[in-house]
Amino acid sequence: MDNFSLETAPSQVGKIAIVTGANSGLGFETALALLKKGATVILASRDQEKAQEARKKILKQVPSAKTEIILIDLTSLDSVEEFAAEFSKKYEHLDFLIENAGIMMPPLSITKDGFESQFEVNYLAHFHLTNLLFPLIKNTPNARVVTLSSLAHKKGKIDFDNLNAEKGYDRWPVYAQSKLACMMFAYELQRRLDSAGINAKALSAHPGFSATNLGAFLPSIGSILFSPLASLIGQDSKHGALPTLRAALDPEAKGGEYYGPSGFREVKGAPAKVKSSSRSHDLLVSTKLWSASEQLTGRKFTV
Repeated sequence: MDNFSLETAPSQVGKIAIVTGANSGLGFETALALLKKGATVILASRDQEKAQEARKKILKQVPSAKTEIILIDLTSLDSVEEFAAEFSKKYEHLDFLIENAGIMMPPLSITKDGFESQFEVNYLAHFHLTNLLFPLIKNTPNARVVTLSSLAHKKGKIDFDNLNAEKGYDRWPVYAQSKLACMMFAYELQRRLDSAGINAKALSAHPGFSATNLGAFLPSIGSILFSPLASLIGQDSKHGALPTLRAALDPEAKGGEYYGPSGFREVKGAPAKVKSSSRSHDLLVSTKLWSASEQLTGRKFTV
């Protein structure tokens, strides 16, 4: 389906989706599109007020939308566990787990769990969430896990000696590492799904250069220029969400694929299958990262 569009994508009535970071930007547009296709969408957000405002906006556009808010704080593994427990009590299957939420280049911050914030929010908490919800994913035919990566992953390297900025913090390399970890997780999960013969898909996507609130932590001049520059040479959140939505909804999408904008240097354009860095395919590092993530979250992840 080279000419993928939301209009021609199949109905998702009866399907259940979780979208992390659904109250704004890419997450909001992803949730809205899934709701327009008839899916039930859980708005997974850390801020009740912002999530309620997002839900009001959604209901104005889609009055029949089936959506609810379940709070999750990705800086806390306890909160991730509470979210998973609440969701699992209410729902018996999970068709789409859209791991969208993320932060970009904040000042050094160590979470209550003791992790560097970008590593936990962007990657480790989502690894833990997938693990906790895996019994539902495993038992849902054709379930999809879509992990949001970034063009920045191409500059990333997994530094096992500095996963939590123990030996120093440089915002950009740490952000790039977290987004490379997201991508490697999707690939490794797919390999394990294939080995276990499980009918589910793990995919990844990136939005190109998209005008979102991710630029909030950039140095002052960078923060001022981020959105106008993204709007000028990149694309808005609605179009930035399309690679994620193609990974989730394209009937011909295969597990282990990676989607991004098809334009020059992938900064904008129609969603298409794109290539990731050679490092993202390193099997030894992927296996080591999986094991390290199990140790850090304190829970074995068996597929």
